Amino acid sequence: MDTHMHKVHFNHKSETEGTSVTVSPRILVVEDEPALVDTLEYSLTRQGYDVSVATDGLKALEIARQVLPDLVVLDVMLPNLDGFEVCRILRQETNAPIIMLTARAEEVDKVVGLEVGADDYLTKPFSMRELMARVKALLRRVRLVREEMTTATNENPVPEFP
Repeated sequence: MDTHMHKVHFNHKSETEGTSVTVSPRILVVEDEPALVDTLEYSLTRQGYDVSVATDGLKALEIARQVLPDLVVLDVMLPNLDGFEVCRILRQETNAPIIMLTARAEEVDKVVGLEVGADDYLTKPFSMRELMARVKALLRRVRLVREEMTTATNENPVPEFP
């Protein structure tokens, strides 16, 4: 297991000051198995992420709307609202990457997950090292897109009208 802590930071613009502040990426973990929640929360926090947890589908939507996560780790089989439905709703509200976790290894489940908006799909049991690599890769892509958008906006500012 990797014993080094890797801090990952995003630059978010402050709405009030227009200045750039460095913050840890926010990750929402949606999982109803307590032992796995503890392991995911520990591993992600240790890697420098700001982690929020929801243990059912409805709570996941509520928390996602509050914390605006940079990435979501989402179980498929959840109480109250399944992960496929949570994913479908989140995809209408956010572009944050979604990694689905499930014990369901059937191809049809993977296809449905990806079709409703997941960016990646891991079947349980999975390697924590592999999950961390996938999280890092998806967040790297998000950071690069944000940087490109910021550069494009700065190079081509929108004209202000009186």
